[in-house]
Amino acid sequence: MDFPFDIHILFPDRVSVLDHTLVAGRRSAGRPDLQAHIATVIDELGKASAKAQQLAAPITSASKLQAQRHQVFLLKDAESGGGRGVIVGFLKVGYKKLFLLDRHGVHVEAEPLCVLDFYVAENLQRHGYGLELFQFVLQHKNLQPVQMAYDRPSPKFLSFLEKHFCLTDSVPQVNNFVVFDGFFLSRTAAQLRKVPPKKAGRRDQALLTDGERSVLPGAEGPPLALRSSSLPPAAGILPLLPQQDGAAGHAHLLSRQQQGPEPSVASDPALQSKTHQVRGGGAWSHGSPEAEGAGPGATAHLRPRGRGL
Repeated sequence: MDFPFDIHILFPDRVSVLDHTLVAGRRSAGRPDLQAHIATVIDELGKASAKAQQLAAPITSASKLQAQRHQVFLLKDAESGGGRGVIVGFLKVGYKKLFLLDRHGVHVEAEPLCVLDFYVAENLQRHGYGLELFQFVLQHKNLQPVQMAYDRPSPKFLSFLEKHFCLTDSVPQVNNFVVFDGFFLSRTAAQLRKVPPKKAGRRDQALLTDGERSVLPGAEGPPLALRSSSLPPAAGILPLLPQQDGAAGHAHLLSRQQQGPEPSVASDPALQSKTHQVRGGGAWSHGSPEAEGAGPGATAHLRPRGRGL
């Protein structure tokens, strides 16, 4: 992505790390003019990512970054753009407090680093930039891919994670975040706290209704992101009750029969769809790294119509 100003002045390093200060290197500190250019770069990247993911509005912008405790890792190509440099893409991460389900259907509370947006310019994909950027973040945070959560990753991003990091089996969740088998094993008991199902359900509902991502009207719905899991989506979210035996269990059964059958509750198709869909489209995750290994005709983002590259 090209800009009408010198990228090297704004971003001296090949990969720059930006936070709420919008400062990349000493030169831009205390320089409102340079910070305005940095804000322009972030805004344009956010718009490109949203367009690739068919989102109604960008989820990454300078104003959002200033208001949130997130980080944007920005990759540049110093040799392109007639010597001024070009922006290749970005990856946004942040810590989120999540209520998750482990493989046994137990609700746990965790605050992992989450991939929130990932984008590589369409004309610069399939050159290894997405992998370079993703690996830089892993080294910077001293993490493995399985230790992170992914905000509605796109099919392209999922293919990227499978090809380069052998992440294939996801654990079904009732929110838009995807975690893989091994996520819970990589954390200590102090990092994972069991929570009552009712509290977790309220939190999950808030994540579903208050999320930043909304798809444009008429856009094709993203495919299921949790298709690789072996657990049934519905059964995985219900806690298992211990079986009752003896006279007490028999009396309980008779009491239930005398009361008559419980009224059935119709499921909400809209909520089910929103719960299990992941983003598709150009950006990798929630943006996504380049889609190396993705099928022909795949768009630029790694994030699912969700976050992409």
